[in-house]
Amino acid sequence: MAHSAASTLTEIERADIERANVSGRQPVVFVHGLWLLSSSWDRWRALFEDAGYTTVAPSWPDDPPSIEAARSNPDAFASKMVQEVTDHYLEAIAELSAKPAVVGHSFGGLIAQKIAGEGASAATVAVDPAPFQGVLSVPLSSLKSSAPVVGHLSSLKHGVTLSFEDFQYGWANALDEDEARALYEEFHVAAAGNPIFQVVTANLNPFSETKVDTKNPDRGPLLLIAGEEDHTVPVKPTEQSYAIQSKNPGVTEFVVLPSRGHSLTIDHGWREVADTAISFIERFARSAPDTAG
Repeated sequence: MAHSAASTLTEIERADIERANVSGRQPVVFVHGLWLLSSSWDRWRALFEDAGYTTVAPSWPDDPPSIEAARSNPDAFASKMVQEVTDHYLEAIAELSAKPAVVGHSFGGLIAQKIAGEGASAATVAVDPAPFQGVLSVPLSSLKSSAPVVGHLSSLKHGVTLSFEDFQYGWANALDEDEARALYEEFHVAAAGNPIFQVVTANLNPFSETKVDTKNPDRGPLLLIAGEEDHTVPVKPTEQSYAIQSKNPGVTEFVVLPSRGHSLTIDHGWREVADTAISFIERFARSAPDTAG
C-alpha cells in the first residue's frame, strides 16, 4: 500500500498494524492520555492477546520511545492538540483490515469517543475520560488537578511534569504512598498542556477540538468507566458524558468502580478495569464485520 508523505505513523506503529492484520484476529486499539506513554498499556495488551484479540497501541505523535528518553526531553510533548492526536489514531485505524474496538484512558478516553463519533470503532471503552464539549460539570478537584497546567501559560509551549505531590493528588489519591511513589517512578512522564486548556475553554469555543459527534448512528456500543475516587476526572463529568451519549441509538453503558482513582489503569487494581473492558468488547466487537478502510 502506498503511504502519503504526510503520514504520522512510525515504523514501529506500522509494524504493529501489519502484525495485527496478518493475525486475522479482532483488533483492539489502545489510546493513552497525558502523563503516560503507550507502554503503560503493556499488561492490558498481554491480557487481550491471551484472550484472542490482536492489539495496537500507537503513541501520540512525536512521543519519545521510552520513559528514559521522555524524561530527558520533556519538551518533546509540547504543543500537541486534541485533533492532531485523534487524526494520528484515525490514520492507524484506517490501516487496519478490520474495524477495531477502541479503549482509551483520560484524554485517551476523550479521543476514543471522538474516534467512535467518526464511526471508526466497533466498540469503545472510555475510562475516566476527559470531558468533551457540552459537559458542563467542573468539580473543584478537577480544577486543583489541572492547576499545574492552567496556572502557567508556559504550559502552552513546554512539556509539563507533575511533582509527586500533584501526581499523588490527581492520580494516586486512592493508593498508599508506597504504591503512589512506585507508579510515579515507573510511569510518569511530561505532558502537553494544550489539551487541558482545550478542555477548560471548550464550552466557550464553538470550534473546540474537544467536540464529539455523539449522535452518529454508526458510533457503535460505548462503555464509560469512572473511578469513584478520581480527582482528575470525577464521577460527575463522566455521568454527564453518559447522559449525552445515551441519546445515541447505539448501546451506551456506564460503570462506576468503587474506591478507584485516576491511576486505575496502571495501579494494583488494573485487572478489574481491564476485565470490565474486555467483557464489554467480548459482547459487541467479536463479530463486528465492518472494515476500517
